Amino acid sequence: MAYQTFRQEYLQVPPVTRAYTTACVLTTAAVQLELITPFQLYFNPELIFKHFQIWRLITNYLFFGPVGFNFLFNMIFLYRYCRMLEEGSFRGRTADFVFMFLFGGLLMTLFGLFVNLVFLGQAFTIMLVYVWSRRNPYVRMNFFGLLIFQAPFLPWVLMGFSLLLGNSIIVDLLGIAVGHTYFFLEDVFPNQPGGGRLLRTPSVLKAIFDTPEDDPNYNPLPEERPGGFAWGEGQRLGG
Repeated sequence: MAYQTFRQEYLQVPPVTRAYTTACVLTTAAVQLELITPFQLYFNPELIFKHFQIWRLITNYLFFGPVGFNFLFNMIFLYRYCRMLEEGSFRGRTADFVFMFLFGGLLMTLFGLFVNLVFLGQAFTIMLVYVWSRRNPYVRMNFFGLLIFQAPFLPWVLMGFSLLLGNSIIVDLLGIAVGHTYFFLEDVFPNQPGGGRLLRTPSVLKAIFDTPEDDPNYNPLPEERPGGFAWGEGQRLGG
């Protein structure tokens, strides 16, 4: 019975979010079970381009460290904001969402050539958080009951939290930079005088991922309803 309930809930998760978070969890489990090691996964340009270990372009986005607070914190944020994007502004546009993944991953990988980062998954999560926060500017956030602020400040609050924990903020800055690049090209520049849409989802992705009809029984997410999501009414972010 419990298995059926879990399976039903799991299958209700939108496909891109389900695939990415599952891949992250399975990768971490494989490392914990010592089936693979982080040395087989990390981002290394020399091994990628000279020794053709192409899988590292993907696996460095799937490992968030050993199971612990940092892993759980990242998984919660990844799952939550990836799902809210996919069920919100990308609803019915799975191909566009996949294209955002590809664009963000490519840009982040190019930046990764010039910064000393071996795993880019956390930066990718910050990118998702940034795009969601800019598309939901009036949502009120409650961070551990300590801070109340509008959604666009969330990536910067997370960067400050990383700083307090003694972590490098390069990861957060990279995610913010890539997220802002996507947001500007997709949401800002097309609406500027003389602007236009520079990011266009390839037709092959649309043919693979997009469904012809929307679900008539769709119930909008809280942040899509008038007034936004009630973050300031007792719900705490991360706790």
